[in-house]
Amino acid sequence: MKLTVASRNPKSTKFPITLDLEGSPDKVTVLQVCQAIEKKFPKYYPDRQRLTDMDKKPLDHDKTLADLNITDGATIQFKDLGPQIGWRTVFLIEYGGPLFIHPIFFYLSKYIYGDAVQHSTMQTVVFYMCMLHFLKRELETIFVHRFSHGTMPFRNVFKNSGHYWILSGVNLAYWIYGPWYAAGKAAGERSDVWIYGSIAVWAWAELSNLITHITLRNLRPAGTRERNIPYGYGFDLVSCPNYTFETIGWTVVSLLSTSWSAWLFNFVATGQMYVWAVAKHKRYRKEFKDYPRNRKAMFPFLA
Repeated sequence: MKLTVASRNPKSTKFPITLDLEGSPDKVTVLQVCQAIEKKFPKYYPDRQRLTDMDKKPLDHDKTLADLNITDGATIQFKDLGPQIGWRTVFLIEYGGPLFIHPIFFYLSKYIYGDAVQHSTMQTVVFYMCMLHFLKRELETIFVHRFSHGTMPFRNVFKNSGHYWILSGVNLAYWIYGPWYAAGKAAGERSDVWIYGSIAVWAWAELSNLITHITLRNLRPAGTRERNIPYGYGFDLVSCPNYTFETIGWTVVSLLSTSWSAWLFNFVATGQMYVWAVAKHKRYRKEFKDYPRNRKAMFPFLA
């Protein structure tokens, strides 16, 4: 069959092109069309391409042309998404930032604050909470997460990393590990109940977050973009309990440190997660007619 591919960029000198594809519309997939374009223009690998119909509706790589009502001789549109980077790589970069930023402020306090800081128990506990949290995120990225989208635009890695490197990296580390919370300072004193209670709740939240991530992983067979309704621990109340438990964990850090920097990061992170949760909640309800109607997006019984 023949298929014309036009560019959404009117200034393009490479398009339109006509592809001769082997097979009928009910046999040829959108991915095969992408691969045919890549043969003509090697820099346009499939993840860098966005193909749409003439109404600008995106064409799913897994669908056949017949599934999308694209017939022999039809025209579709091409858009170059620019250089891409794998989501797994992006996550490793994002979470890696705080893992090397926090030790710099914690162990090299003499060079940052002018004098070596004798850290209080609170500062030490918060340091290990932050380090263990981001180490957990790195390990989940490698061994647990399965991504529905393989890549993202390379330029976005700087924007995404800024949230973690600046807000949860430099922002948290500088203000929490400073001399104002040091051992012997009233601002850094915490009772044993406060310390150990915080550790217990934080550990529960982190473990719960891991459990929900494993549940989500098991819903999607490897190498697919399949989606199913999640059930089980946390999911009976909200659509995104992983965000709920993460918010609880950072709220513990905020309450334990009492630092405005922790509350700032917690507020920004929770707000962003809530936006994502609402979007996922709406997508679940739209995609699955039998989706539980009593679930909220992120906050049990509220929203």
